[in-house]
Amino acid sequence: MTFVIGNQEVGKGKRLSTQIVIARSYDYTELSLPVEVIRGQQDGPTLFVSAAIHGDEINGIEIIKRLLNTVKIKNLKGTLIAVPIVNVFGFNAQSRYLPDRRDLNRCFPGTKKGSLGSRLARVFMEEIVDKSDYGIDLHTAAIHRRNLPQIRACLDDPKTKELALAFGTPVLLNSKTRDGSLREAVRSQNKPMLLFEGGEALRLNERAIKYGLRGILNVMDKIGMMESKKKTKPIESFVANGSQWIRSPHSGMLKIFKKESTKVKKDQLLATISDPFGKNKIEIRAPYNGIVIGRITNPLVNLGDALFHLATFDALALESISEDYIDQTEM
Repeated sequence: MTFVIGNQEVGKGKRLSTQIVIARSYDYTELSLPVEVIRGQQDGPTLFVSAAIHGDEINGIEIIKRLLNTVKIKNLKGTLIAVPIVNVFGFNAQSRYLPDRRDLNRCFPGTKKGSLGSRLARVFMEEIVDKSDYGIDLHTAAIHRRNLPQIRACLDDPKTKELALAFGTPVLLNSKTRDGSLREAVRSQNKPMLLFEGGEALRLNERAIKYGLRGILNVMDKIGMMESKKKTKPIESFVANGSQWIRSPHSGMLKIFKKESTKVKKDQLLATISDPFGKNKIEIRAPYNGIVIGRITNPLVNLGDALFHLATFDALALESISEDYIDQTEM
């Protein structure tokens, strides 16, 4: 059976790099969706892996680069579709957004006659999602934030949860989908999809990159696409009950005491905020027990800024996580 993408055929045992034209910029420069397809010689599932839906989240691009250098046709069953840069407009501008300041991850499933984001989302759905059985979308934290490597997915679905556990990150967040997101559009087709978070915007974080690459290979192994030659002991993942951002109660300069990955107890000191003279210190304390899965990196904060993303767990699970568990999961 022939696989067609961007009006090009990819036969079994073949590999194709192509560009799917999206639009032209106002200087008439052609902007395209870069795609690489690897088809094994044997039948199997089709998996898409995408990155840079937010144009400044570049960790995923490096993960896909390494993935494409790892996967060999002779070892593959099925088809891998790799899309390293979905938001080419934002990537070129080193921006999270599209030129019209829209968030592409709120434009799915898109339409053929809508905004630029809506049209790009529609092309991605028709050319990538509709031809896939599974999906993995790679993200980082937004600008001036950093995330612990984590999976966000609809864990109420048994198949999705199975893949999330196979991926292997310290924390799994049972996260509801948002209207207009790629994850919601894929879920509406009853296809399992994982969203990987790790690192920060406009920076390459080696720890997060290694987690992402290993996790994708683990999922490919799990769904029968490729058997890993190196069998590593699976990491113990902990499923969070929920999460909450702790926001700044005052403007000033922030001094952080607890980084992402830290296990904290209720009322434990996370940071202080002070004025330029170092006076009038305001303490930021944990409102409950949990693990810091994301934090701000910019020490200049305003009232209401999101400072720490704290995940919660049931008492038994949290108790079983050693104080240095997360740090021990360095690759």
